[in-house]
Amino acid sequence: MARFFGAVVDWQRQYGRHGLPWQGTREPYRVWLSEIMLQQTQVATVLTYYPRFLQRFPDVQSLSAAPVDEVLALWSGLGYYSRARNLHRCAQVVVEVHGGLFPENAQALQALPGIGASTAAAIAAFCFGERISILDGNVRRVISRLLAFEGDLAEAAQQRQLWNAAQALLPPAPAPAEMVAYTQGLMDLGASLCARSRPRCGVCPVESLCAAQAQGRPQAYPVRTRKLQRRAEDWWMLVWRRPDGALWLAQRPVRGIWSGLHAFAVFGSREDLLRAVTDQGGREGAVLEHPVLRHSLTHRELFLHLVEGLWPHAADPVMGPDEAGCWVGRVDGLTMGIPAPLRAWLERRFDPA
Repeated sequence: MARFFGAVVDWQRQYGRHGLPWQGTREPYRVWLSEIMLQQTQVATVLTYYPRFLQRFPDVQSLSAAPVDEVLALWSGLGYYSRARNLHRCAQVVVEVHGGLFPENAQALQALPGIGASTAAAIAAFCFGERISILDGNVRRVISRLLAFEGDLAEAAQQRQLWNAAQALLPPAPAPAEMVAYTQGLMDLGASLCARSRPRCGVCPVESLCAAQAQGRPQAYPVRTRKLQRRAEDWWMLVWRRPDGALWLAQRPVRGIWSGLHAFAVFGSREDLLRAVTDQGGREGAVLEHPVLRHSLTHRELFLHLVEGLWPHAADPVMGPDEAGCWVGRVDGLTMGIPAPLRAWLERRFDPA
């Protein structure tokens, strides 16, 4: 397998991706930001968020000093919002503990909030030329097929074994520029030629080295017995409206879906929601039920039932259903973190044109 490293480097330099805005830099802040955004998110989506985020937060100091709600607001639509909270916390640790400088090796980087082993390896390889292999989801597929790795990657021990095998593919002393090309090349192969369902083995630069291709069954790898189980959930959301048109948004718990974001109160059933309306002094028969919003997450399909009721305590314009929320009444007032489907609904509500 000594030829694998060189083949990936040569292929990446000729055929790999080179025009992405986070490429061509060894600035850890920019590489880190791109790596966090790219977790579980398509490149095309990140391309719209990355420049906007950098415009507002051009360096780790500005991100560290920002309110977390502003970070969540800019993140709205990218999903997996724990990434945004960890991003903010990590920036604070880098500034407060490391003097604004990211550590220069993967082991120290992995100690920072929200930076896992593969992300730490990517930053260390791209920015500091460290001899270390990444192993994100796409790269697991590339290496598993290359080696025809039979271990079940649903097991942590087998993942560690695969990582050791990936590390063994590196030459003893690669040049920093080679580590950059190799790391990007692994990502590019996994995102293009070595696709999950239709691998393009005939044009792959390492086809002759690939054990899975030699077996004639590349799609048998990687092995993972535990499959993702999706389920549907109905969320009944109470939309309190003041007579002036303002709507109440409350901050969700720190754990669970949309943790820490602002949303309408969620109930397990229509009956529970209507009971909450009457408990607050509202009229059950006066509510307005909006068309159901459907929102797909990795593990769940959410059906959002928005039920609007007139807030019965309008004489006090500040008072709301609870203490962890606020009234919003216009598009430019949506400055907090709000889940993407609710933000889109609110924008249509406040600015129907």
